[in-house]
Amino acid sequence: MKVYNYSDLDKDSIAKLVQRNVDPANEIRTIVEEVLGNVQQHGDRALYDYAGKFDKVALDKLFLDKTELEEIASAITADQKIALDIAYANIYKFHQSQIKAEDKVHTMPGVTCWRELRPIEKVGLYIPGGTAVLPSTFLMLGIPARIAGCHEIVVCSPPQKNGKVNAFIAYVALVLGIDKIYTVGGAQAIAAMAYGTQTISKVDKIFGPGNQFVTKAKTIIQSTTTTAIDMPAGPSEVLVIADETSRPEFIAADLLAQAEHGIDSQSILVTTSARIAEKALVEVEKQTEVLPRAEIVRQALDNSYVVVTKSIYEAMEFSNAYAPEHLILAVKDWEHIAPEIINAGSVFLGNLTPESAGDYASGTNHTLPTSSYSRAYSGVSVDSFVKKVTFQFITPEGIKNIGPHVEILAELEGLHAHKNAVSVRLKG
Repeated sequence: MKVYNYSDLDKDSIAKLVQRNVDPANEIRTIVEEVLGNVQQHGDRALYDYAGKFDKVALDKLFLDKTELEEIASAITADQKIALDIAYANIYKFHQSQIKAEDKVHTMPGVTCWRELRPIEKVGLYIPGGTAVLPSTFLMLGIPARIAGCHEIVVCSPPQKNGKVNAFIAYVALVLGIDKIYTVGGAQAIAAMAYGTQTISKVDKIFGPGNQFVTKAKTIIQSTTTTAIDMPAGPSEVLVIADETSRPEFIAADLLAQAEHGIDSQSILVTTSARIAEKALVEVEKQTEVLPRAEIVRQALDNSYVVVTKSIYEAMEFSNAYAPEHLILAVKDWEHIAPEIINAGSVFLGNLTPESAGDYASGTNHTLPTSSYSRAYSGVSVDSFVKKVTFQFITPEGIKNIGPHVEILAELEGLHAHKNAVSVRLKG
């Protein structure tokens, strides 16, 4: 990991340093557009072909039903089941608290306005496979979808070499009451949910993280179809802010936990202490040596770096410019700098709060905006799965109170039919 001094970085240098996941030659876009077009034109046939090409598996069908999921899920141990159940309970409890009825507002006598929640009817959940199978992501997407009351939940996840899914994903499906998983991955899964095929239903909104191909597919889909997306959630990232009170071994563990996601993940350390930075880098090397995914970790670390600042506020300034998916304040007095956070997907406070807790079981959602999209996007929540429909009701008193003002506003805009819609009521 390369080390930079914040005082040596000008505005352009910082802008270049915080940039990630670019596709300057449009190579990814070209590949993804071909996949999208092929699935749109050929449907299931294209999905079978891509399973062979990308997943190296010959599928005889594109889904697993409830009976098959139950058989697959039977392989998990009692301890694993308990851990998944606890994660489910905590995530459910946190997300259930997000459902709140809104008050009706009387904007003037006789005029009442309010909003009511309505679920998005059909949603698609993409559960990554790749180098790590993520049942936790299934919980993070499936639970708020269920709480929101979505009418149809379509789930796609890449097939393993045996054409099936991981036992943990199968178990989560059963816990969520989902009877079918489509064994389709990558950009082709996004295409299938956006366009619909002979087997897979078209959905209204697609959720889930993925690699740069999945992310590119989602962004293209959002701009070219009627299907929405949660956010452009690409390769994962963490930024750790540390000071003299931080524990180097904790810092290293957090950086490595992020790096093992994939070779395009990024782990950033921003610290006020060159001594802590040096010790943390020693710990990174020491801990990497014993990791099963060490080769993936090292490639991710080649894409990562350290920034040494003169103050904690400079550190926060850099963090806000980077706009991390995960932000860890590995400092003793985090209460003093937490209010300075402007851009972050999810924040972990203090030396005893690892990102891993939020990734799995604390209750918060781990499907978060990456690539600086936390400047404008929030992480997934129940709100992501609902629409808020506005209502208004006007009484006879209300139309008399508001009507003349609406008439004037309509007339000054030259929209006389708008004015007349009020005038006929006032006359009546």
